[in-house]
Parts: sequence; structure tokens; C-alpha cells
Amino acid sequence: MALNRPPVNGSGTTFVALLVYVDDIVITSPSLDTVQQLKSFLHTQFKLKDLGSLKYFLGLEIARSSSGIVLSQRHYTLQLLEDTGFLASKPVSVPMDPKLQLNATDGDLLPEASQYRRLIGRLLYLTLSRPGISYAVHKLSQFMAAPRLPHLQVVHYLLRYLKSRPGQGLFFNSTSSLQLRAFSDADWAACSDSRKSVTGFCVFLGESLISWKAKKQSTVSRSSAKAEYRALATATSELVWIQQLLRDFAIPTSPPTLPFCDSQAAIHIASNPIFHERTKHIEIDCHFVRDKVAAGFVKLMPIRSQHQLADMFTKALPASSLFSLLSKMAIKDIYSPS
Repeated sequence: MALNRPPVNGSGTTFVALLVYVDDIVITSPSLDTVQQLKSFLHTQFKLKDLGSLKYFLGLEIARSSSGIVLSQRHYTLQLLEDTGFLASKPVSVPMDPKLQLNATDGDLLPEASQYRRLIGRLLYLTLSRPGISYAVHKLSQFMAAPRLPHLQVVHYLLRYLKSRPGQGLFFNSTSSLQLRAFSDADWAACSDSRKSVTGFCVFLGESLISWKAKKQSTVSRSSAKAEYRALATATSELVWIQQLLRDFAIPTSPPTLPFCDSQAAIHIASNPIFHERTKHIEIDCHFVRDKVAAGFVKLMPIRSQHQLADMFTKALPASSLFSLLSKMAIKDIYSPS
């Protein structure tokens, strides 16, 4: 869910960053005086309307309190449900049935594929604040070329899940530490059409979830260890990018970053300086991760599978497992009755 780098300038209390989209500008800085000076300068150059503290931007809703910030897309979700006729639908507890197996050939082709594609496009934007639906949307987006009736039925099932929690969003704690942590996982040979594995990872800054991904791997892995290692390399690459981005924002982080992986085989490959025949085809990933380990940029940490937060990005989970992981990711719905 990464955004392009906004223009930044200054350091310390004079640091300022601008996020510009067409004629909308978001300004942020640790100093309110710096923000006011910049707004005064912009007023001399352009005709501007100051809307005050950020509350709504491109479908994203921002709610503040002394404990932190909640980012959600409640209005966007309700509008989506209204447009599709699911505003009064019966809600379900999970985004996708864990027992369901989708493929590219079962069922009748949809006579009007554009409807399906528009729905997937709107759901993809919703994943900016809803990591819990990332895997389901990732899976459904694979059938956009030739969508079939079972695929559309799963989209409708996902809309019923959104009906149950339209205000769910990300919570960013104001007292969180600035240490990066990552969890990487893979579901080996998960795609029934190509037998390619699914990579899943999530990255935290302190207790705040800031990046995540569910993506089918580009090549077939002949073992679960290789699939896990490719996922680990992808997560490490994301950590490198985020570290650079935070440096641009003048945000100091506490080294080292910690990728958590539940595959002992992948950790052993990353820690072993000697290549074996079975790892030749993932040699580039091996070099990349090992270089980061040797440089002290990352320290690989084992974790039990039941505590693997990235599990929700590699497969559909039952409600009990999904809710447990969402709670650990600081996913909240401030609109639900307490």
C-alpha cells in the first residue's frame, strides 16, 4: 500500500513535507509555525482555501485523539455498498470462505465483465485501510481477464463482510516506538491453476501497521522452503525501501529491523554462507538477504506459526484466527458500539 515519496525539505523542527494530488495539498511538519509560514507563502502565490486539520483526503477519513490517529474509509465503504445494492444485506464474519477453492475455469463466464472489473478496482482502493481483505481482493483480481459467476459470487460475499464492519481502519499509536518489524510468510503452491505460491508480509513501525502485501509469486517453487525464502526476500526489500523513506522524513529508527519468519529452513539458508545445489535458482534472493544480515540491517527471528501475523495475507482464514490477527495489528472500528 506504499505511496510515492512526497516532496520534503528541512530538518528537525523546520522539516516539512507536502502531499499533492491535483489541487489538494496536505502539509505536515513537527512545527506548527513552519506550517503556518508555508501556508502564508502559498497564499501569496496561489488562491487557496485552508481546511484546517486533516480530516478527509481522497476517501480516507482521519480521526484524532490524544492516544493516536485512526485512518479509515467508512464513507467510501458505505457508498460502495449503496452503489452495489448491499447496504441492507446480511453480514458475514469473514471476507472469504476458507473452504472455497477458486480457479479460472469453473462456472459460466460473466456476460458483462466490466461490472466485475469496476468492483475489483474499487475494492483494491479499499485495501489502503483494510488489510483484512487484502488476500481476498488479491485472489479475485487474478480473474479480471475472464471473470466467471463463482468469482462474482465471492465478490458479493466480500461486500457482505464489509457491511458488518464498514468503519474498520488502522490505528497509529502516538506513543509507539520507532523500531521496524516485519513478518513474512508464504503459502506453498497455493494457486490451483499455476501451482505458484503466495507471498504475504506486513511491516510495523513500533505497534503501527504501515505496509502489507498479498501477492502470487512470479515463478513456481519446488519446495516450501524456497517459497518461504522468496517471501522473506520480498519483505526484506520492503524494509530497505521503508528505511530510506523514513530517512527522507527525518525519522530516526532503532536498528536492527526484525523480519519474523516461521520457516526454519528459510532462516538457515539466509544464515548459511555456503550455497547448496538446491538453492541455485534463488541465488539472487540469497545474496540480497544475506548481504542485509551481514551488514546488520536485519536480524532474522524465528516465530511459531500460530503467532505469524502475515498468515492472513497468504490464505483465507476462519473468523477466530482472523479476528485474533486483526486485534494484534491494531485494526479498530471506532464506529462500532463499545
